Formats: sequence, C-alpha cells, structure tokens
Amino acid sequence: MARIPNVLPAAAPAALTAAGGLVGGYGVARWTGRRELGGAVLAVAGAGAAAQWRRQSGTATAAALTGLYVAAFGGSHPLAKKIGAWPSVFAVTAVVAAASTVATALTGRKA
Repeated sequence: MARIPNVLPAAAPAALTAAGGLVGGYGVARWTGRRELGGAVLAVAGAGAAAQWRRQSGTATAAALTGLYVAAFGGSHPLAKKIGAWPSVFAVTAVVAAASTVATALTGRKA
C-alpha cells in the first residue's frame, strides 16, 4: 500500500505567515487607528510569505500566491460591506491559507 506523505508541516509556515499578515494587518490598523501601520504589517508578512513560497514551490507558485494575497486584501474591502469587517478578513484569510497549503503541498520541492 502506498504511503501518503504528511505535507502539512512543510506547508503550514507560509500559510501561517500569510494569514498572520491579513489578520494582523487589519487588527493593527483597527486597534491603532493608523492604516499605514496595518499596511506595514500586511506588506512585511506578504514579503515573508512570498519568500517562503518561492523557496518551497518556485517562482511561478510564489507569484500566483502573492497575487492571491494582494487580491484577497483588496477583495476584503467590498466583501466587508456585505458581511462585516472581521468576517470578511477571516473569509479571505481562509482562502489564502487554504490555497497556500494546497499549492505548497502539490508543488513543494524536496529538500
């Protein structure tokens, strides 16, 4: 019987970095009242996640996931008008984290 490898430990760090950037960026902006601080958190975490994605899965996957990260940030704004700010942030974060985990698991490089 074929053994299915557990890829989650390798895939989780980038997904957690991206999720932390989206949730943390919004939280910092909301609680400090300084959007630029939230943007800084979002940008630093996004850059960190992009570097992890590139290292783990290559440039093409990193570019696609970084694009999704930026689109999620942008898309959370109109979505917030329909479902509320925090639910919107959590929804787009779940999409990015899931996509990151799947893409990293499917394209991950062996060390």
